[in-house]
Order: sequence, then structure tokens, then C-alpha cells
Amino acid sequence: MLNHSFGFYSISLFGIILVRYFLVAGVMYLFFYKPFRPPLLATNLRQASDQKLIQNDIKLSIISAAIFAIASALVLSSYSWGITRLYSDPQQYGLWYLGISYVVVLILQDTYFYFTHRLFHHPSLFRCVHQGHHRSHHPTPWTSFAFDPLEAIVSSFFLISIVLILPLHFITVIAVLTTMTIWAVLNHLGIERLPVSFPHHWLGKWFIGPDHHSIHHLKYDRHYGLYFTFWDKLLGTEDVNFQKKLNRNSAES
Repeated sequence: MLNHSFGFYSISLFGIILVRYFLVAGVMYLFFYKPFRPPLLATNLRQASDQKLIQNDIKLSIISAAIFAIASALVLSSYSWGITRLYSDPQQYGLWYLGISYVVVLILQDTYFYFTHRLFHHPSLFRCVHQGHHRSHHPTPWTSFAFDPLEAIVSSFFLISIVLILPLHFITVIAVLTTMTIWAVLNHLGIERLPVSFPHHWLGKWFIGPDHHSIHHLKYDRHYGLYFTFWDKLLGTEDVNFQKKLNRNSAES
């Protein structure tokens, strides 16, 4: 049974989230941007992003890490108080439910992200909620968690809410958070870091990739999704030229 103070959870989780960010983003940055960049993965790469922008991304990410740590601490404290639907016995709902609940949470999170993200781009909100993330027109892995404080608060509200609504095993929650971290870093690799076909093959066209999200940093009214392209396709916010590019690549392969 978890039975620590809110302060203990906050400090511990802040350290864990921060280490995770620097580890994942740092490794990806070294691999794709620095001297060990494999020549087969990309050609005609842009110059290294402005260091001041990277420093700004890291500062915002540290603030976001603190907000996410507080939100996670609130979840763990709520579990101790018995007011969440988190559970620890994997047999309680069956092993099959672990996989189903994982997919369901990703779909719900993607939906929440799409509509809040699109709302953040409204002219009356953009400057105070989302502008910090878009200072990097050509994102790097360091941009992956560079959120303005208000955006980080709104994003963390999903985690707080979902554990009150759905029965979720701790493994499922950890798997979702890990997926979110890796996916965010991959999507901020920037144009030309990976082939445009990744992951946009016949099945992967339903998933967000680095080329897909890079367009959003250049065209603010396109590509709002987190994991999936479903809402962008359905609501007409997917860039037409991107689809033509994918179709052309598919025809040539």
C-alpha cells in the first residue's frame, strides 16, 4: 500500500520525470543531431537548432516536469485515500483488460489532446498558453515537453481525471506515460531526421510521425493530433500536401 506524503511524492516524481526527460531526449538528440548521426537516416540535414531555443525548451520542460510531478503526486495521494479506480492486482479485471485499457486510454488521451491543442491555437489563448512550445519552428527532442505552464496544467488534468473514471492497473498507467514520452520525443525529431514513410505506410498512416508533426510547427492550423491522425482526417485539419507526398512515396516504393 502506498502511504507517503504528498510532498514526498512530488519531490520523488519530479526527479523521476526530469531524469526520464533528459535521458530520452538527450539520447535521441545525440543520436540524430550530434556527431554520431548515421548518414543513412537523413540527408541534407538542417544546421543544429539555435542553442538559445534549446535552452528555452529545456527551461519550459523543467517547469512542466514540476507540474506533472504535482499532478502525479495528487493521483498517488488520491489512491492512498481510496478515491481513484487504480488497482494493483493484475487478475482483478483479467490480464486481457490490461491491453484493452491501455489502448482505450491512448485513444481518449489523443482525443483530449486534439481538442485542447486546437483550442490553444485560438488567437485569444495562443500567446499565454501555447506560444512557448512554438518558439522552435524546427523542433528537436528537447521541444517534446516544452509546454507553457497553463498548457502543462491542462494536459495533466487528463491523468487526474482518467484514474477517477476508468479502472486502471499501475502497469497500464506507467505504459501510457512511457508511450507518451517516447512518442513525444520521436514526433519532435524534425523534418528529414527519419524517412517521411515512418510510420506512414499503409497502416502507419493512421499514426502521427515526426514528419507529420513537423508540419504543425510550420503551419499552426494543421496536424493537432498526439498519437493518431484520425481526428485530423475527420475534421479536415490534415495538410493536403502531406497526403499527396505520402501517396507519391507509396507509388514509387
